[in-house]
Amino acid sequence: MVAYTTAPCDLEMGPEERTVVLIEKKSATGWMWKVSVALLVAALCFAGVLLFAWYWNGKPEILIHSGQTEALTKNDHTEKTDPHSTLRRISSKAKAAIHLEGSYDEDEGLKDQVEWKNGQGQAFAQGGFRLVDNKIVIPQTGLYFVYSQASFRVSCSDGDEEGAGRHLTPLSHTISRFSESMGTDVSLMSAVRSACQNTAHEDSYSDGRGWYNTIYLGAVFQLNRGDRLETETNQLSELETDEGKTFFGVFAL
Repeated sequence: MVAYTTAPCDLEMGPEERTVVLIEKKSATGWMWKVSVALLVAALCFAGVLLFAWYWNGKPEILIHSGQTEALTKNDHTEKTDPHSTLRRISSKAKAAIHLEGSYDEDEGLKDQVEWKNGQGQAFAQGGFRLVDNKIVIPQTGLYFVYSQASFRVSCSDGDEEGAGRHLTPLSHTISRFSESMGTDVSLMSAVRSACQNTAHEDSYSDGRGWYNTIYLGAVFQLNRGDRLETETNQLSELETDEGKTFFGVFAL
């Protein structure tokens, strides 16, 4: 906003001799208004940049098609409810881990223990872990989570008469450790279950479909470099070896 004022002159001069000089005065209010507008524009630009960054960093799911989003949601729900998938996900993020799938064939391979296999199904090894002579070799001294699961399907009725062949069948699964410092095998974890127990659901045992049970072992241990871990399982002919039912693994903490 511009204002004008007249400069003082000699009053004794005549009107024809007087000269009027206009002097431009800049208003302080106009200058402050311009500065305020400039600050407001700068603030709006900065807010726009922040909003743009939040949009792209906080909403990555917009880039996923609806079908892919639904599939990811279903997979995530499955992994949350499946302990086997949870362990596999955790161990896959560990700096050193191994996960093995179990198998057993009376006519092939090992006769008296579960045969652990790497490189099939969900099995893998990383960070220096090795499978040697059906045993897991620890790569470095430290804390490790050791786990294993054995699944069984036991036939509880194998005769024509009602209840024939029914008996208590103990199922056991053990993880042992061999260390050079100890010079002998030491049991780390073990569990025993009884199959074909007499319950209210006796009809389920007499139809020949079998009795199902799972033994799961898992705990944290301080292990030394070169230690070897192995399992011992009975009732191998009753073992379920479909993918995800019988497994053995270790991961570093």
